[in-house]
Amino acid sequence: MRLSAILFFGKKPHGFKYRGKNRVVKEIKPKELNQLKIDYERTDQNMLYLRHPYLTVEQSHGHMKDFKMAEMQTFWDNINKPKNERFSQHVTLPERLIHLKVTNAWE
Repeated sequence: MRLSAILFFGKKPHGFKYRGKNRVVKEIKPKELNQLKIDYERTDQNMLYLRHPYLTVEQSHGHMKDFKMAEMQTFWDNINKPKNERFSQHVTLPERLIHLKVTNAWE
């Protein structure tokens, strides 16, 4: 009887504990509030940088055109070079099956 008295004491949520009208709400700690404040300050600083960029639109128009094409071409050449070397070789069937070759001599 004592166990049932303990279980009936206090208000408990019905069903899933963390959802619904009678849910158990997690208590907010000062550390979490400080972290949220830091996140908001970081977002505000990023928005400031986005609103006031270093270069204007006219200054930044086309300033990387020549460099970008050459840089991107060398970048993709470096990426695709091993792939092309690996797959562009002409491989014959005997070369492919050389590991299956055994000698006829028995010892």
